[in-house]
Amino acid sequence: MDARFTDEQDEIRRTLRELLGKRCGPDELRAAVDTPAGHDPALWTTLAEQLGLPGLALPETYGGVGCTATELALACEETGRTLAPTPLLATAVLAAPLLLDLGTDAQRAELLPRIASGALTATLAVPGPALATALALTGHDPRGEWAGGGRAGGVQARRAEGGWQLYGQADQVLDGHSAPLLVVAAHAGGFARSRVLLFLVRGDAAGLTRVRQTALDATRPQGRIQLRHAKAELLGDETVDTLPALARLGGTAAACLAAEAVGAAGRVLERTVEYVGQREQFGRPVGSFQAVKHRLADAYVQVQTARSAAYYAAWAAATEATATPSGGTAPEETAGGLALAQALEALRRAAAEGIQLHGGIGFTWEHEAHLYFKRAAGDELLFGPVHRLRAHAADAAHVFEEAGP
Repeated sequence: MDARFTDEQDEIRRTLRELLGKRCGPDELRAAVDTPAGHDPALWTTLAEQLGLPGLALPETYGGVGCTATELALACEETGRTLAPTPLLATAVLAAPLLLDLGTDAQRAELLPRIASGALTATLAVPGPALATALALTGHDPRGEWAGGGRAGGVQARRAEGGWQLYGQADQVLDGHSAPLLVVAAHAGGFARSRVLLFLVRGDAAGLTRVRQTALDATRPQGRIQLRHAKAELLGDETVDTLPALARLGGTAAACLAAEAVGAAGRVLERTVEYVGQREQFGRPVGSFQAVKHRLADAYVQVQTARSAAYYAAWAAATEATATPSGGTAPEETAGGLALAQALEALRRAAAEGIQLHGGIGFTWEHEAHLYFKRAAGDELLFGPVHRLRAHAADAAHVFEEAGP
């Protein structure tokens, strides 16, 4: 394994950092989150046209760049540095891989080129606060009970004339209020023979109602969708195995989220170090005090360790090394969840130190330090919590099981 980045990967990072530095400063960020969509469509168009960001990990056959999850994670690290409110996570990390993995040839040909060009954004909708479970990050549910279990609640699918109809509700859907295409997880087959399938719902479908939610992290806009006999199209066919596909997606999503959190943690730590080097107290810079040095050094070590874990998780997702020849669990299978847990902890620590060491301005609404702390807390609510990420990884790796004779 060569751990060095290629020239192409370094160029992706450099170009994206330069562009976001010009187009996504604190003022632009606040203006974007206050729009109805929660992001700047002009910035998204620029990212698509100049960098091909939406199609970074899509095959060239469908208009993508043809890169891997590693490049996608590196891009997420750069968007995380500025907390850029873009549809990248919902579209390129969550929805597009499912369309590529499970979609029919016709569905791929219709949708993926539009996603790669930036003309179409999409998202994954699962019922309730169950996204982490659906992606197999915090638990294993072989029957898909998180989708409603065939009982009342969740989202239910039934055959209708000319296709399918969905009935139910999904909360906390990333970009659910604005994405023109929804990939909705729903139960079909009734209670006795229920199974989870994925469906495509167009944003203008009759029976679909959606509204933007007030989220803890305003840079990660969320929506609530309500489906009342909404017309839907089955993703792929009824023979596809949805739950393993979602679990595979979980590894890539966790790696990208970890890289994003590491980028945010690194940036808020950089700003804090810069500030304590300038602010003076008792006639000397605050950063010269030993207690401050120790705290920032500890945060730096935590961020760098999380960065290494995130890079490894991205490499593991790209190489799809998920099983050992003996049939056991390979380290790569748990890399994403562990990296995400470590990155969220590092971001929370770096953001908390940033708020406190910035003194009187650190906790104010005008300063952006609180946005980084909210990103850590918001992501933990959506994809964690940290202790459950670690517990599930330990269970998957059989860490606490007694060895056989």
